[in-house]
Amino acid sequence: MKNIIEVKNLVKTYKNLVAVDNLSFSVKEGEILGLLGPNGSGKSTTINCLLSLLKYDKGTIKIFGKEMKPDSYDIKAKIGVVFQDVAVFDELTVYENIDYFCGLYIKDKVTRKQYIEDAISLVGLDDFRNFYPKKLSGGLLRRLNIACGIAHKPKLVFLDEPTVAVDPQSRNNILDGIKKLRDDGATIIYTTHYMEEVEILCDRIIILDKGKIIASGTADELKKLAGPKQKVVIGPTLNDVFLELTGKELRD
Repeated sequence: MKNIIEVKNLVKTYKNLVAVDNLSFSVKEGEILGLLGPNGSGKSTTINCLLSLLKYDKGTIKIFGKEMKPDSYDIKAKIGVVFQDVAVFDELTVYENIDYFCGLYIKDKVTRKQYIEDAISLVGLDDFRNFYPKKLSGGLLRRLNIACGIAHKPKLVFLDEPTVAVDPQSRNNILDGIKKLRDDGATIIYTTHYMEEVEILCDRIIILDKGKIIASGTADELKKLAGPKQKVVIGPTLNDVFLELTGKELRD
């Protein structure tokens, strides 16, 4: 299986702070990679470098086999990005928002119409297509945010904590939609503070701290890194691993 992302010896500094410290990793086609780390670990900086939104000091980044640059529009057209902060137009309906963002990439009206319907179905917004964002609950708004980011059917998707502060129904709907994206052939980079999501979704996990990879592997492989716990449990959890490696806890 080919690599969709290849990062080698990536370094990004801010004056005296080394935000990303000689980072190297790859992401295979069709994989969901969980990118975890405490605040300040370098997750956001790494993603912004991958998207060529930040200029980095050293290293190479290849996406779809090509070097990623600020003007690599052919590469960027195949990428979908869903940031934690919701970014939609209040004056447009659900359908119109998705149409607008999809239209940035898909010019054929017939194709775009089908893509919009697919996105609405994927996130479960069919009953809300004519609603304006201000009329949506927090969970529905996040579903819309995801639909706008993936409507053009990108081959690579970055999802930054897409389920923060959403209701259980919306959360389950979002997770099901992410699995469907992967099943349809997308490669996904996923950041979250909810460890159970990582175990449900991710094929592989990278834990960052202070700009370095301190552990990587499947959930089961990482759990083996945690020593025996003095509790009556089936085995160590990912939270145990994270705490042992970083000295900090993520939400569960």
